[in-house]
Amino acid sequence: MTIGGIISAIVVGLIIGALGRLLAPGKQSIPIWLTIVIGIIAAFIGTAIARGIGYADTDGIDWLEVLTQVVLAAIGVSLASGMYGRRNLTR
Repeated sequence: MTIGGIISAIVVGLIIGALGRLLAPGKQSIPIWLTIVIGIIAAFIGTAIARGIGYADTDGIDWLEVLTQVVLAAIGVSLASGMYGRRNLTR
């Protein structure tokens, strides 16, 4: 992966994290930086899954890959929100 690929993955991760947060059910009590990190991680993992299954390289926009990334981000935001919320309640 080139530097340009990493930078574009980070930018896509920012967007994916925001979309994941919008799709995650309930109120998310996590900071925005954590949402961004989750989005970046979801973008990398979603791309790896899409390449592994074989639907990452299509003509035009890879909608299935984007959908995979957003779903992973929503799951990640939900999990992080649950863990982060419980951590703050114990203080």
